[in-house]
Amino acid sequence: MLEVINDFLSGKVLIVLIVGLGSYFTIRSRFVQLRHFFHMFAVFRDSLKNSSDQLSSFQALMLSLAGRVGAGNIAGVGIAVTLGGPGAVFWMWVTALVGMSSSFMECTLGQLYKRCDADGQYRGGPSFYIQHGLGKRWLGMVMAFLLLVTFGFAFNGLQSHAVTHSLNDAFGVSTTYAGIGLAVALGLVFIGGIKRIAAVADLLVPIKTLVYIAVTIYVIVLQFDQVPAMLMTIVNSAFGLDQAFGGLVGSAIIMGVKRGVFANEAGLGSAPNVAAVAQVEHPVAQGVVQAFSVFLDTFVICTCTALLILLSGFYTPGFEGDGIALTQNSLAAVVGDWGRMFISVALALFVFTSILYNYYLGENNLRFLVGDSRKALIGYRVLVLVLILWGAIQNLATVFAFADITMTMLAFVNLIAVALLFKIALRVLRDYDAQRAAGVKTPVFDSAQFPDLDLDTRAWPAKSNVDPLKR
Repeated sequence: MLEVINDFLSGKVLIVLIVGLGSYFTIRSRFVQLRHFFHMFAVFRDSLKNSSDQLSSFQALMLSLAGRVGAGNIAGVGIAVTLGGPGAVFWMWVTALVGMSSSFMECTLGQLYKRCDADGQYRGGPSFYIQHGLGKRWLGMVMAFLLLVTFGFAFNGLQSHAVTHSLNDAFGVSTTYAGIGLAVALGLVFIGGIKRIAAVADLLVPIKTLVYIAVTIYVIVLQFDQVPAMLMTIVNSAFGLDQAFGGLVGSAIIMGVKRGVFANEAGLGSAPNVAAVAQVEHPVAQGVVQAFSVFLDTFVICTCTALLILLSGFYTPGFEGDGIALTQNSLAAVVGDWGRMFISVALALFVFTSILYNYYLGENNLRFLVGDSRKALIGYRVLVLVLILWGAIQNLATVFAFADITMTMLAFVNLIAVALLFKIALRVLRDYDAQRAAGVKTPVFDSAQFPDLDLDTRAWPAKSNVDPLKR
């Protein structure tokens, strides 16, 4: 029954939501993800100057990438290629391109409607812009529950399963012992809250990302003469023009969109939880940054994994096996057995930071549901660690189907909310563009210019007395 529901929701509804609404956001915003692509570097530079107690824009980006760059970039790409052929990679690109605009809109709204809590820290996300933007707290609570279940529980079990079985294949480590070690290490970080999670992400995300990209690029360079032909194979297979993969067009589209969304999370409502935490001068600034993280996740990292698999010679049409083994064996086929161990270690780093990110999403939405209950928080932490241990030793086919279903429900609730709030997001974007066109180096958001919106003036104080050209 789960499989039947999953095939309908993630195989049909998800595609219409992600590609359809993402395309609408792209066109109506005049391709905001492309117009502001290079501007993000200026935002990065300014974020490094942040000296407040809040997280900087760059730290929020690293925390977001901690979640986006995970098992989906290794195992997910392998599964997409196995079941959908090379053409699935093309549809992952399409999903990411339109997803960049969706991520921009949802993260801008996350920043706009964020709240300052009793400790002076920012909190926000889809539940907040649904409650304060649409005035529907009940729907915000539904969204918070879906985020809690999907990321706090289901995705963490999947991530744990992926890394412990990879370590078992590469090093012979017992999945039980690997699960215990993972749970202990994560528990030590959990107790430090968002600041410690962000500090760990700051350290590990750049390392894991750059090293993984470097190794995969090394493999690609060794076979660079085959890259143009392989890129053509990816495009031709996406439209059934390659005879070897002609019967996989439907699977390519479905797997490309499903695994693309699982990898980059654009439109799911997860990234706004992190985007809202950042200290920025204007909501759009963080929206630009978060759109770039989708680009980095899919166009760079997922493409590196796909080319690694397709150029290795290990993959053949009709390949049967799991995504992790395919990626491990593909690298080993080119560089030797150490490649299998490298993928396992890389996956361990990817999963570790992803679980930290998933945990924070769950905690943030738990607080939305029950407030600052210490008992609820401790219970949540214990349950997450138990599920990590459980995921390490279980067959997660059923949980994967359940996670796909809740992921589609998340996308449905979140993207409909973003669509209903789209005109507000456009107003905020036009304010940002107008300031930049007037020569303002760092646009500043003035809540006094948006008196009709339910905003937290502690997070966004009025700044009408500030000369825009001196900002």
